[in-house]
Amino acid sequence: MFLVSCSRCIGGSLISLAVVCILANGLLLFPDLQARYMLEGHVTREARLGTGLWASGLLIVIVSRGFIIGSSKKGQCAFRIEMLSQVGYSCVALAAAAFSCLVSATGLVQGPLCLHNGTQGLAWDVPLKPLTRGDPIYLYDKKLWAYTCVEPRNIVQWNVALFCVLMAASGLEALLCVLHAINAIAGLIFGPSFCKNKVSPV
Repeated sequence: MFLVSCSRCIGGSLISLAVVCILANGLLLFPDLQARYMLEGHVTREARLGTGLWASGLLIVIVSRGFIIGSSKKGQCAFRIEMLSQVGYSCVALAAAAFSCLVSATGLVQGPLCLHNGTQGLAWDVPLKPLTRGDPIYLYDKKLWAYTCVEPRNIVQWNVALFCVLMAASGLEALLCVLHAINAIAGLIFGPSFCKNKVSPV
């Protein structure tokens, strides 16, 4: 059946993306692959929120498992009830993925928390954060990347790469959740026979 195959395909894709989100957010918590920065509280707030771990990660895995194993109910009534619950799951997963994407975008724009040479000497801060709405974003000026942060090493590139991966994966999850919601709504309206090949006797 087309609806079940589509649901299982989306579920499998979401699990793969969730693993990417978990890995990306996990690495964000360990700049320069060292635990001491996290233990000392020198990790950005957006990374510490861990939305890639629980929202676009674990929650998406749980919902995706429901997409894969919960779409083969027999009978018109049972199938439609299952499709209705799939619409609800899709909305929950969509909200989680969209929230993770928003947090990742915020972390990308704000820049990393790092040790930098400020007006009062070396201090931990977010030096690349735009102060006003019209300020240019550091992403367009790569000259700032090399000398703004003293520690951790290459933290700007680390944050940019991982937040971009997390944002892209969460965005794809949100898109797949929308597609699955449409698929489930089609199943709810048309039933299990939607797009099912029928062979008429000669």
